Amino acid sequence: MHFELSFQSIQILTDQEKTIIEIEQEELIIKAAQKDISHFESLYNKHYEPIFRYVFRQIGDEDESSDVVSKVFLNAMNAIHKYECRGFPFGAWLYRIASNETKKYFRKNKTRTLSIENTNLERILVCEEVEDNEARIKVVNELVKELDDEEIQILQLKYFDDQNFREIAYVLDKNESTVKMRLYRALNKIKTLYEKKHRD
Repeated sequence: MHFELSFQSIQILTDQEKTIIEIEQEELIIKAAQKDISHFESLYNKHYEPIFRYVFRQIGDEDESSDVVSKVFLNAMNAIHKYECRGFPFGAWLYRIASNETKKYFRKNKTRTLSIENTNLERILVCEEVEDNEARIKVVNELVKELDDEEIQILQLKYFDDQNFREIAYVLDKNESTVKMRLYRALNKIKTLYEKKHRD
């Protein structure tokens, strides 16, 4: 038992060290980009795909998502000289810009969605009564529509974009405990809605 706990502690420490090393390596590229904007291209190439997925899952239209993502990276490139590494990955800063740009997009009376795929579906809702996986995805997609915009973003950042609570709090400019509470409330809301729907 003691050996297992020690091993887990070592593994966690190793993961933390990897994250720190990655942040430090990327910080060198950021500093280079702050002096010469041509270095921004490597940051763009690394982060374009995850940022596009984040936006596309909410908007659902490829062309409109591309437009929003273009604004995200244009804003990031124009503001790169102001960027300061504060212990968060550069990607978290991009998610924060993307969150603001999607908010602007949805102010035009458009509805935010969350395209649920098989990835991490069971972490959002276990619907044992629905055997077909496509049917499960459809059920969860319908239930997510009952959440508010912020709850949808928290679900997405946590379960689809693999952001930790600290990073989500930074992206959404919220307190970390508030983010945790809103996530658990959203999951409970989905569960309650599902149980009510299933009873009916």
